[in-house]
Parts: sequence; C-alpha cells; structure tokens
Amino acid sequence: MSSLGSPPASPAEWITYLDGRLATNQTQLRRYADYYDSTPLPLAFQQARFQEAFQALFATWRVNFGGLIVDSISERLKIDGFRMTEDPEADADAWEMWQRNGLDADSNAAHIDTLALSASYVVVWGEDGSGEDGPEPVISPESAMEVAVQYKPGSRRELMAALKRYRDDWGREYATLWTPDHVHTSAVEPKPNQRINWNDIQTTDNPLGVVPVVPLYNRTRLLRTPFSELEPCIPLIDAVTKVAADAIVASEYAAFPQRYIAGMEIEEDENGKAKSQFQIAIDRILMAEDPATVFGQFAAADLQNYVHLINALVQQLASISRIPFHYFLLNGGQAPSGEAITSAEAGLVNKARERMIHFGEAWERVMRLAFQVKGDKRAKAFDAEVIWADPEYQAKGAMIDGAVKLAQGLDVPKAQLWMDVGYSPQQIARFPELRQLDYEMAIEKADTLGLNPDGSVPVAAQNTPASAKKAVDEPVDKTVAKKRPTAKAA
Repeated sequence: MSSLGSPPASPAEWITYLDGRLATNQTQLRRYADYYDSTPLPLAFQQARFQEAFQALFATWRVNFGGLIVDSISERLKIDGFRMTEDPEADADAWEMWQRNGLDADSNAAHIDTLALSASYVVVWGEDGSGEDGPEPVISPESAMEVAVQYKPGSRRELMAALKRYRDDWGREYATLWTPDHVHTSAVEPKPNQRINWNDIQTTDNPLGVVPVVPLYNRTRLLRTPFSELEPCIPLIDAVTKVAADAIVASEYAAFPQRYIAGMEIEEDENGKAKSQFQIAIDRILMAEDPATVFGQFAAADLQNYVHLINALVQQLASISRIPFHYFLLNGGQAPSGEAITSAEAGLVNKARERMIHFGEAWERVMRLAFQVKGDKRAKAFDAEVIWADPEYQAKGAMIDGAVKLAQGLDVPKAQLWMDVGYSPQQIARFPELRQLDYEMAIEKADTLGLNPDGSVPVAAQNTPASAKKAVDEPVDKTVAKKRPTAKAA
C-alpha cells in the first residue's frame, strides 16, 4: 500500500481505497433506505420497561412518512427532452438515446434514490457494434450503495476515479474501476472470514479520456456534502411512531373500563389472598347484600390527547419538509381548491424547481458524455438545457385561459404556449402531422357527402329535403362511405 497521505498508486489500491469508502457510506445509506421503504425498526424513545413489555407487539410497527416526503417531490421531476444546440426545438438524437436506455423510468428511480439516500450515479459507456456510425451510448443509473467516487484535489467537478462494486446472485464479487486513462475490472470469489484480495485485475484503455461517471447529488453545498430529504424528518417520524404506539397501548387498556367496589368485606382464601368477589363480564350484573357497598368506574382514558400530540408533530414535519398539510390529511384531509391550492403547494413546487437545478446540471453532463461516445460535436454543448415538465399542478381551464391572455397581450409564440400548458416537445413535434391528418379526413368527408372543400353545402344542394340535410351534418363511417357512391358520383 501507499504511504500515509499519498493517493493510491495502483488499481488494486484504488479499488481497496474506494471500497472502504463505500463500506463507510453504506451504514448511513441503509438507514435512509429503511425509512423510505418502511422497513420495521426498533421504536425510538422507548423506556426499558416499555421495551420489555411490548417489544414483540411493536416489532413491525412503523408510522412512516418517509415515502410520502420523497415521492411528493420525485413525482414532480419529469424530463421531457433536451436542447443541445441553439435550435429552440428539442434535440431528437438526445431523446432517442434517452428512450433507448429506458430513462423515462430509470431517471425517476435515480431521482428517488437521490432524494432519499442523498446521492446516485450515472455511468455512461459505449456498446461496441451497437450503432451504424460507431458505438451507441449505454446510460446506466447506479445506486450510491454500489458506487463511490474520488474528486481531484481542489476540484469540485473533475473526478480522479470511480468504483462500482457489486455481488451477483451466486456470491461472486465484482469491481469496476474507472480512471481517465483506463478501465480496470476484477471478479473474485470471497472466502469466509477473509478480506477480499483484488489482485486479478483486467485493464483496458478508456477512450473517453474522462471518468465516465456523473454524480447525481441532492442539493449539494460547496463542500459536496449531499443532503437526504429524510435526515431532518427522521426524529419527528420516530416521535410520531412512538406516540401512536402509546395510543394503541392505552386503547387496549381503556377498551375494558376498570371498576371498583368500596364498603364490601374482602374474603380471603386459605393462603390469605383476596378472593375475587365477582366474575366481571358484559352479561353480568354486580350485586351486594350490604347497602353501604359502593360500585364505581374509573374515567376512561382520553385518547384524543394522543391525537393532538400526533397532529402537532406532523405539523412540524410538514413545515420542515415543505410538504402541504393536506398531504398529511391534517385539517380533515380536505384539499384546497383554486388559488388556495396554488398557495398551499408553493413551497413544494419551489422545492422541486430547486432540485431541477441540481439534477439538470448532472443530466446535461450525462448527455454530453453520451454524444462524446458517438464522437459528436454536441459533446461540447455546454449551453445544453434540460426541458422539465411543469412541477405545478393547475386546472386545465385556468392554464388555457392564461395561455390565451399571453398570446393576445404579449404575442407569445404558440410553441412556447403549448409547452406552458403541458404538451411535451414530442407531442408538439407531431402537431403538423396530426393537422394534416385532420385536413385529409375533412376533405374525405366533404367528398363523401358532396360538400365543398371548406365544408359548406353546395348551392345546388341547399334545396334538398330536410332528411338529406341531416345526413350531411352527421359523421359517416369511412368503411361504409367507401362502399357507396359519393354525392358527386351520383
């Protein structure tokens, strides 16, 4: 191994070094994953006696808002396309690569991992012989549980090395190390209670000249410390879970009210222990001969106190996570409407837009690397732009009214208005074809019914009976129209 304070000097040292960093990160990443996946965890804030009495009862208990907090953001992060040149339209080649690699779904999975675990990674490589003009890019999002990277000293963007380490279903361990000049791979069969020795390493050249791994971090600070959306919420989630468990225990004991009897002589058995005077049941009446005997019942536990405490904790959770209250079913779970919902969801929408900034930079780098694999000049498209779907949910009618006013008042181009109301670049690109299809169908209908090309009734046909005019106004099945002569032909 290299001396203290020196960077790794060989592929085996790099793999060992990054593998150690990966192992260090996995403990915290698994914690985040458990909260997102609602994996049962030991109750927090429980005392020893509570644990002894109810540990088995609440072994799988979890009131988990982790999935809601992450999914409410990720569902608003949808990529519709890329602009890689000065052309205002979306780049068709970039979108074709996106679709070929199944990134509609995989990008969503990467966003979820990044929001929940604080980071994910995207590997870009070339598949030999897969394209007519050279290798086709293979874009593969990877979990932070399996990938670790090392930046160059003093740089926040340039990578020295990246490692992917994983295990197959048969227990064999694999490692792939990328450096700017080479790609090193190794596969070993681990032995019990022995440290893995990465000595059998295969090395090939890296034709890209850069580490082909792009980190996808969640709202990084300047020191590159990724941030999980769950980290500030976990203590509150634990508190809600504990209070809900307390409420369940209280409801168990409050389900059968405790009664008392005063003024009655207590009988004892031969051992001096008090004997039960009554067999309490729902179908039994308590009676005593002594008129001084008093029967009573303790007040039932007020479970509403637990509800108030849980609501207070959830309100804090909503404030910290910036998730609207109605997502947590607070205030009766009634969702606001109109302008009220826009105001209620403003924090969540702005949060999603902020994530778009960070994620967008990473996806732009991914697409530049993909074009570099193809040897395309768009590998230098540093003015590239991700086209995101609007993260704000709006009523269609309100959006259309706003678009009409923008067109009339500010002369905004139609293509921009179409995107503003929610049409994707791919849908907009099909508009001319669909318009042509509408035109051809109108011409065919006019020809079938003996109309003018503009759809008006010819002068000679205006004196026809009402039944014929009705037929002109009704749509005609194309298959039927083709079997009978047209009005002109007749």
